[in-house]
Parts: sequence; structure tokens; C-alpha cells
Amino acid sequence: MTVYTVKRKTQSWYGEQIGILILNAAYPCVPGNVGNATTYDYPVRFQEVQGASIDRLLNQRDPALKDAFIEAAVELQNRGVKAITGACGFMAYFQEEVAAAVEVPVFLSSLMQIPFMHALCGGRVGVITANAPRLTRHHFAACKVDDFVPLAIAGMEGQTEFREAVLEERGTLDSAAIEQEVKEVALRLVENNPDIRSILLECSDLPPYAHAIQAATGRPIFDFITMINYVQQTILRRPYTGHM
Repeated sequence: MTVYTVKRKTQSWYGEQIGILILNAAYPCVPGNVGNATTYDYPVRFQEVQGASIDRLLNQRDPALKDAFIEAAVELQNRGVKAITGACGFMAYFQEEVAAAVEVPVFLSSLMQIPFMHALCGGRVGVITANAPRLTRHHFAACKVDDFVPLAIAGMEGQTEFREAVLEERGTLDSAAIEQEVKEVALRLVENNPDIRSILLECSDLPPYAHAIQAATGRPIFDFITMINYVQQTILRRPYTGHM
């Protein structure tokens, strides 16, 4: 008989390996979005960061949010998750503070993949972000992205459907329209920077369109889901089966 032991008295249920910090925002999260639980082939646990609106995180970069991020991360840890990610690449702003406050691995931003992408693919790394003017050197530095990594950045802030549906939280979202918008942004990015060898989707709302972006550009596409799946496999290794 296998004997199991309680490791945390704060944990009342089991099986959720990945905890996801999510913003206090209101717009549809379609399948493929980090904020949609059906995106994953395994159970995940969401924790809203109280007071962390899109405006306060992206536009204000409000340092007062640090405590709310830490509190939410500690709650996830207490509930038994084995690693904590985010649902917005701009959460990189608090990556270092949250990582120092908990005992489990923390990977709040998809930007953390950039060094790996550059080592893997070479060339320039293209980044498609929700709002290019709001993406600062601090976000990259917190994710250990060195200055020598060549980047080309394009934002979605000028795309009408994305801006109104996501950044302005209109309440409705035309997924087909956003797919077309992000494809156009990606194609311009590659046309203007033909040395791009890989593309990162910073925004947690863009993974549903990764396949369309890849079909249009022919580049490897990285996003939040590639990162989360990678970490999930490292914290829950499974035995191999097969034949010899």
C-alpha cells in the first residue's frame, strides 16, 4: 500500500500543479487564452490579484500592487500548487519580488522565454505585445533578457478590435477579427525585420492565434502556453511506457 502524507495543512485538495495569477479584468477569454481553463490538458488553479487592473499594471505600473501580487502568490502556494505563472506578460514588473516571497518556482511573464528562443533559433527575436509603448527595460531585465539579445517589438494597441475588446474591456470580443489583426501585425514585423528567426507572443490573449501567425510567417511561435506546458512537464514527470 502506498502511504501519502499531508505536506501543507493549508491544502484541502490536490492535483493542481500550476497556479495562475490573473488580473482583475472583464473580457471574454477564449480557448487558448491563459485565462481559460480548457486551454490545458491538466488542472490549473487561478487566483485573482486584487486591485490589479489592466490600467494599474500596464499604464501606471503601480508599485503599490506588489503586496497584492505577493499575497495572491502566497495563497496559491498555500493551496498546494508547485509553480506559479501569470496571465499577462507585464506581470514581469513584479517577477523578482514574487519569486523572493514564495518557495515554489515563479515564471510570471512569457518574456522569460526570450533567452532560450535566441539560443535556440539565433537571429532576432520578434515580440508581439499588447502595448508596445508600455513595455519597458525593467520588464525585460526582470526576466533576465540581456541587452545583447536583438529584439524587434510590435504592439497591438493600434488594432481596433484588440484595443476595444481587451485593453478597454468593452465586454465583447470578435476572435476572428483579432486573429486577422495579429496576423497583419506579425507580417509587418517580419517584413520590416527579415532577420527575425522566432516570434514571442507576450500577451496572454494571443496564444489562440499562434497557429495562424505561424502559418503566415513561417517562424517558430512561443507564447504563455508553450512556457506553461514546459514547466508543467518539469514539475510532474511521468514514467515512460513502451516496448523494446
